[in-house]
Amino acid sequence: MFALGSWLPPWPGLSWGWALLDALLQGLVGACAVSVLCSLLKVYLYIQCLNDPEQQREKELIRAQWWVLEPLHMVVLTGLLAVVGSRVASLVVLEFSLRAVSTAISLGKGACSSCQLFVLCQYSLGCGVSCALSFLLEGAPHSTCNLLLAAGLAGLLATLARRLAQHVCILYELHSRARYCGVCIFLLTSARGIPRLLRNALAVTLAVADMAALELINRDFLSTAEAIRFWMPLTICYTLLVVYMQEGPPQSVYQTVLVRMGGLFILLLTVGRWSDVLHVLVSLLGELWCLLRASTMRDVCQQQ
Repeated sequence: MFALGSWLPPWPGLSWGWALLDALLQGLVGACAVSVLCSLLKVYLYIQCLNDPEQQREKELIRAQWWVLEPLHMVVLTGLLAVVGSRVASLVVLEFSLRAVSTAISLGKGACSSCQLFVLCQYSLGCGVSCALSFLLEGAPHSTCNLLLAAGLAGLLATLARRLAQHVCILYELHSRARYCGVCIFLLTSARGIPRLLRNALAVTLAVADMAALELINRDFLSTAEAIRFWMPLTICYTLLVVYMQEGPPQSVYQTVLVRMGGLFILLLTVGRWSDVLHVLVSLLGELWCLLRASTMRDVCQQQ
């Protein structure tokens, strides 16, 4: 039952309209989470490049990114996260969580590997936030109001993080030398802790999202046998994907996305629904959109 909808007369299609509004709000919160991640990562990479004389070109590339395109990215990502179903979003979150654990075990917890992981996790993070909200607010009497509040807070955090990144890219070099800006002085001593902060926040978010994803997927099964028929090929597929990513030949991030989504596409053709197949294609667009937007940061992470 929707809180706002309960105050209005029962017009035809009203429930569908509130469901669409909830989906858009969930997508907006997920897009804001991705924006906060990218802004803080941009702050860290800019300061690292500024302190390295050999990476001045990369510093200028980060500074030259078009800030005016940020609202467009938010709108597109919000729409993609709203369109993709909770079932496929849950599968995307579970696949990335498994791959992240495997990467952390094989590469350790170095800052460089963490930065690359942050760039690759953008769409999965958005899906995770959307899944967690869908699960936590399912059946809540005031779910729409709660989502409006969450969207407002997420938008505020995203705006503050974006302003911080703009401030750093424009004035940090001057303020860090003059030492009269409190924010820049704080970053001068604490910027190295940004990857650890993002890593911990991402771990907590994915842990909650994984539990929500498992529940959202399992609720569609009417029997244990049906669940086994779904999870067994899925587990085998995910395991083979992780092994291939770790042991196979080096690939570009775009090839990696195509392999991951291609495997999920083929799997859902056999054990999924037709809507799941369409949502995989939407997820592919979301992954590519996030990677294209963060191409500069991805290149800097690879060079460090």
